[in-house]
Amino acid sequence: MRNIIVVFLALAAPALAQPALDAPKTGVGKPDASKPAPLKSELEQLLEALAMAPSEEVAARMEARISQLWIRAGGPTAGLLMTRGVRNLDSGAADEAIQDFDAALALEPGLTDAFGRRAMARYQAGDVTGAVRDLEETLRREPRHFGAWRALSGLAEAQGNMPSALAAWRKLLEIDPKTPGGQGHLKDLVKKVEGEDS
Repeated sequence: MRNIIVVFLALAAPALAQPALDAPKTGVGKPDASKPAPLKSELEQLLEALAMAPSEEVAARMEARISQLWIRAGGPTAGLLMTRGVRNLDSGAADEAIQDFDAALALEPGLTDAFGRRAMARYQAGDVTGAVRDLEETLRREPRHFGAWRALSGLAEAQGNMPSALAAWRKLLEIDPKTPGGQGHLKDLVKKVEGEDS
């Protein structure tokens, strides 16, 4: 268990150190040029507006729409693979979901959300190191990927690494301050971290 936490910390440190709202200078976090222009425009507008959502209800609707756009960001075949992968992931068929996301990435290597979704499938399959690696890749490509920050926080919390869970959750709230349950969960994580420090 201790080795898993050490590996998690070593792998998660670069992602946690990265500013959530600043795109990398290399241009990696910029929108994928292969996406149709209207899709990029709507996605960018929604990601910018998410930081100013007036309520959790509005934020939840925006998150859902952004997730739909991320799934549809590739071509039709990649979109079908992503949809099937999400369905397999939701039903607990982690190995099949990994295969679907792998196939989507083979067709569309720039499909950022495939890395994030594959991370969750890998975690379900027991591959924590692979999950963290995929989350890091997701965040390298799109630092505003609120789902990846949420997942990274959840992975850290599951491993008992409350400081890393708190750091990732704070990154999520920088991007998505009104994420449903966000402030309550922040308070819980702060209490857990303060409890460790006592």
